[in-house]
Amino acid sequence: MPIIPASCALALQTALTICLCSVPPHTADAATPLRDACSLFTASQVSRVLGVTVTDGQHPISSTLLLCGWAPAGAPQPDGKKLSVNLMTERAFEVGKASVHGTGKAPVSGVGDDAYYVSAGDRGTALAVKNGSTYVQIRVSGFPAEKQKELEKALALQMLTKR
Repeated sequence: MPIIPASCALALQTALTICLCSVPPHTADAATPLRDACSLFTASQVSRVLGVTVTDGQHPISSTLLLCGWAPAGAPQPDGKKLSVNLMTERAFEVGKASVHGTGKAPVSGVGDDAYYVSAGDRGTALAVKNGSTYVQIRVSGFPAEKQKELEKALALQMLTKR
């Protein structure tokens, strides 16, 4: 069996997650429509957590409400402080738990019904959270790995208390 380099594995996992986010869930709760990812946080909430002033959430792909990002005004900085949120399907959440070469998975307690961090070397971390029939991935960028995890968890807890 061929070994997939870590960079390819991460690209594959990211592509899979995005594709699976677009697949409608086939569950008893499927009648409940997915919300707009930008409705999960306000710019003020994100600004307080990240410690920088960010603009209102923007959909990076205008044809879908499943993805949203918050960043400081102006040209985006590749390694700047920002937040990305993806609404996921149950299937994408479960696939995200699978082991992929070059990525690490760690369960997180005290956040929703189920949660885990996924990390991929210098790409940082993301926190996937299940709460009832809602599945969300939260990714903070522009901080050291442990700080990213701390901020992702803080945002997840804010999101859960808002519901």
